[in-house]
This record gives sequence, structure tokens and C-alpha cells, in this order.
Amino acid sequence: MAADNNKAGSYLSFKIGDEVFAVHVNDVLNILEMTKITSIPKAPKYLKGVINLRGIVLPVVDARLKFNMEEKEYTTNTCIIVMDLEWNNELVHVGFIVDQVLEVLDLDNKQIEAAPSLGTSYKSEFITGMASVNNEFVMLLDMGKIFSLDEMGMLQQENAEITTDKE
Repeated sequence: MAADNNKAGSYLSFKIGDEVFAVHVNDVLNILEMTKITSIPKAPKYLKGVINLRGIVLPVVDARLKFNMEEKEYTTNTCIIVMDLEWNNELVHVGFIVDQVLEVLDLDNKQIEAAPSLGTSYKSEFITGMASVNNEFVMLLDMGKIFSLDEMGMLQQENAEITTDKE
């Protein structure tokens, strides 16, 4: 692990399936209970639709589907984590449906290892590191890197078009 990683800090941990993931709290705007999601015609399967968040149209992505996991019925633990993702020097608000929000972890650099190299067949550039917490691995994510440039453009355009239509 490089000393200049500067990944230490507070992370919001959550579960998707049996795996524990975390994102830096600076990227998290809000945590919402599941709510009715308005579908968008012809959207990719992982883009469940949009919700109204205090007057803002928020695209909502099912993290299970985006991570190529099996779709699952939502439960009382299912939440939407609202995050800011940077794209083209703009912030794009996106909601991520996760199975369960766990806790805020305060991690120091000693707890964080570099992301493992898994070969070229598995895209792991969105995993910024692995933390060991209570003898369990937590994958630290850069949610902005989960999407391709085309997908980020689509999310931004979806947000802008719907917002413009409402004006």
C-alpha cells in the first residue's frame, strides 16, 4: 500500500448480497427508505427509474444489478444511498439501492490495503482498497468509476432532461 493513498477517513458501510462495501462519507448526501420509483422507458435494467428528492429528479440505480448480482425482492432493510458523483467537472446526484446500510467506519491507513489485482477479465478499478474490519473484508468503492463515460452521460442527461421538462 502506498503511503500517499490518503484513503483514511470515515466510510459508510453497506451490504449488497453477502458482501460488505463502503464509500467515503464525503460522497454521501442522504440515506432514504425505499420509496416508489418511476420507471424510465428504454433505460438499462440496472437504472430502476427516478424519484423526487425535495424537488430534484434523482436517477436510482439498483446496485445488485449494476454489480451483475441476482435481482432480489426489496425488504425493510433495503435503502437508497444518495451520492454525488463527479463527471465532466459537474456533480451528478444518483441514488443507489443497497440491501442494507450498516454503519459509519472510521478507517486509518493501516487498515486499508491496495485493491487486489484480479486480472483483465474483472474490472476492479472502482475498488479503491480493501479494509479489514472485525476480521471481515470491506471493499472501498469509488462509485463514479462504476459507470462508463457513456453511462455517466446518460445519468446526467436523464437528470437534466427531466429537470428541464418540469420548469
